[in-house]
Amino acid sequence: MTPEEFRQNGYALIDWIATYIEDIEQRPVSNPALQPGDVRRQLPAHPPSSPEPFSAVLADLDDIIAPGLTHWQHPSFFAYFPGNSSYPAILGELASAGLGVQGMSWVTSPACTEVETLMLDWMQELLGLPERFRSDSATGGGVIHGSASEATLAAILSARWRITGGDVNLDGDTTRLVAYTTAQAHSSIEKGLRIAGIGSEHMRIVAHDDTFAMRADELERMIAHDRERGLVPFFVCSSRGTTSSTAFDPSPEIGEICRRDGLWLHVDAAMSGIAALVPEYRWVNDGLELADSYCTNPHKWMGVNFDCDLFWTADRAALLGALSILPEYLRSKALESGAAIDYRDWQIPLGRRFRALKLWFTLRCDGVESVQAMIREHVRLTQQLAELVTTDDRFRIDAPHPLNLLCCSLVAGSGATDALIEAANNTGQALFTRTVLANSHGSTVSLRFSIGARLTTERHVLAGWQLLRSLVDLDLDLDRTPVGG
Repeated sequence: MTPEEFRQNGYALIDWIATYIEDIEQRPVSNPALQPGDVRRQLPAHPPSSPEPFSAVLADLDDIIAPGLTHWQHPSFFAYFPGNSSYPAILGELASAGLGVQGMSWVTSPACTEVETLMLDWMQELLGLPERFRSDSATGGGVIHGSASEATLAAILSARWRITGGDVNLDGDTTRLVAYTTAQAHSSIEKGLRIAGIGSEHMRIVAHDDTFAMRADELERMIAHDRERGLVPFFVCSSRGTTSSTAFDPSPEIGEICRRDGLWLHVDAAMSGIAALVPEYRWVNDGLELADSYCTNPHKWMGVNFDCDLFWTADRAALLGALSILPEYLRSKALESGAAIDYRDWQIPLGRRFRALKLWFTLRCDGVESVQAMIREHVRLTQQLAELVTTDDRFRIDAPHPLNLLCCSLVAGSGATDALIEAANNTGQALFTRTVLANSHGSTVSLRFSIGARLTTERHVLAGWQLLRSLVDLDLDLDRTPVGG
């Protein structure tokens, strides 16, 4: 492809993307008829022997790829949590791809490092996070990871390094280390403990209350019990907005326990932490002054394309101790002088791209006020939806809903709720996901109505709710499903 062809094809692709976003509401949210292998069967089995015109690529993008997608930017996407994009962030991604720099260290691309450091400090200020997380603090700093799962692993490795005094080689004893979280926390915690060599068997599931938040008194009891058995409690993950139900663990109480007993406290606010951009929701930060590490994702509720997880630590010495390896070919005067950051030491992989550009573009081109307005509107719509659910005695609300997720179910039982979710998704008009919530009242399948897509308006939420009600009206089997069925 020549430079001129690149220009022409680039214009065509940007036009295609803009049209896709503008017309996305005309598409079904997903294609329920699609079966595994259907997309591949529409594509050539073998690579082309000669170049094809770009128009043919765009045609397949139109006819094969787009119909085979779940459309996360669709305004009736109420599943999982949002994975928003925005025009400035898309352009930031394009700039990053065009520059093609490798940002593993300061010397490999100084601007790549310094813009990222600035973005973490900007976001610390915008979110109202503790000063100890700033890059110019005595012990802290931040980095952009690909996902909250990577951030969790980095936190676990930092905690392991600190509790073992840096002795984490094969001759270091990590067999007695124990970590704590709840059944509502993200699965990346267990995965991280496996990768770190701690193992699932050393992950303690702390009981939660009827709001699905960790019981601090039970955490304290379990830590004491493990110490009595000769084990070494070292890590706690407190969730500020769980994936299942947006439950908020009592991080201030948990933090006091961790500080007193010498455990690393990692606070996971992957989805809900971005709410702190709005001053009246800054309560999501409660307890962060006691956290050793923290993460939240602009790629969920801020319109910054995936992948963009913001990870801060208050103990960068532990992070660097766990992850820094310095071969001769990566040495530099800038690093040895202490004047520069090499972000390769703040993450699992060596290589890294210029992720900070999409955050920089977004903050400069769209500003914060538009994001604040979107967050406020999504919360308002969620509370409005909750009021509507309470007026229909066939439904019940299963969990607190302080932000933008409502968990509800049919009083007819779990089987009926599962059937409703499947029927709704099969229409292609909206997309929902399920979870299972268990407390002292029992266990129930719950429909997650997540309101977070950038294009979602009141009209889409009301249509989604009406879709659920109409399906219950039409399918009488849903009402006859026995409780607990």
